[in-house]
Amino acid sequence: MTPLSVLDLSFVSAESTPARALHDTLALARHVDGLGYRRYWLAEHHALPNVASPAPEIMIGQIAAATRNLRVGSGGIMLPNHAPLMVAERFRVLEALFPGRIDLGLGRAPGTDGLTARALRRREAPGEGGGDDFLDRLQELLFWDGGFPEGHPFARIEASPAGVPLPPIFLLGSSDYSARLAGEIGCGFGFAQHFSGMPAEPPMLDYRNGFRPTRLGAKPHAILAVAAICAPTDAEAERLAASARLATLRRERGEYRPLPSLAEALAYPYSDGERMQIERGRDRLHVGGPETLRARLADMVARTQADELMIVTAIPDQAARHQSYALLARAWGLGAASQAA
Repeated sequence: MTPLSVLDLSFVSAESTPARALHDTLALARHVDGLGYRRYWLAEHHALPNVASPAPEIMIGQIAAATRNLRVGSGGIMLPNHAPLMVAERFRVLEALFPGRIDLGLGRAPGTDGLTARALRRREAPGEGGGDDFLDRLQELLFWDGGFPEGHPFARIEASPAGVPLPPIFLLGSSDYSARLAGEIGCGFGFAQHFSGMPAEPPMLDYRNGFRPTRLGAKPHAILAVAAICAPTDAEAERLAASARLATLRRERGEYRPLPSLAEALAYPYSDGERMQIERGRDRLHVGGPETLRARLADMVARTQADELMIVTAIPDQAARHQSYALLARAWGLGAASQAA
């Protein structure tokens, strides 16, 4: 059985607050910890009104302390925003505190708008070099774990805490770039089908076909991240999906507003053009009752050869959101799902 996991973006809803969204994340993690889900990953976003967590490493520690069964990780740390030594040390701390339960997912996007990216990445300001230095930072991060070459200026520095390895590394992406790179260096790979503009099959299969075993991994592990909403019936799931569909429509035209309430979404006066845009995006949001959704996601797994499926669910009502994960767990046959409320 293909494992199921959770990707939580700490969505802010129109009827809540960013602080409340962080507490909702903790509550959801506790809820799915007993349902048989494998991982719980947190994303990094900055200065966006629709998501609340800019610091996944902080949330990882909180969630790992509040749960018992889940692996907890970043989906992901946006490496160009950080010094590799800081990433290495923070995740060594997490690994020391929660051995065998931490994952380090890495992305190469800033996770924000251009101006905020400049504020985060000071050395890329005009006149300071600029450019995409993701590969340089990735190589340095791997050196902090495996040792620098002789003669490197950082070779005498030991990342703290000493003697603790980095957790398993995954490269994340929404195109084929990270898929190929993850295969070349032998680490895990996560594809963001929930917002990618390309089909999932090519990058997922490119990663698997190009994988080379290294010290980072002996065999490929491909995670497919999908947006999904489950409810007792297909009709109710479609109704609940109205908030996510309106939020996506707004995001695609540059409006990063909080997740609209269901009442607002159902009453929104869509133009014909907006309805066509929503129809074109239906392949990126998987919606249905338990059996409908199970069949659709199983087909995605078969076509992409995914080793794991990671679910992101955008529902402003937290009780309905919890139910969505519970219903899917039961339909998928996860271990403790039969005890779900």
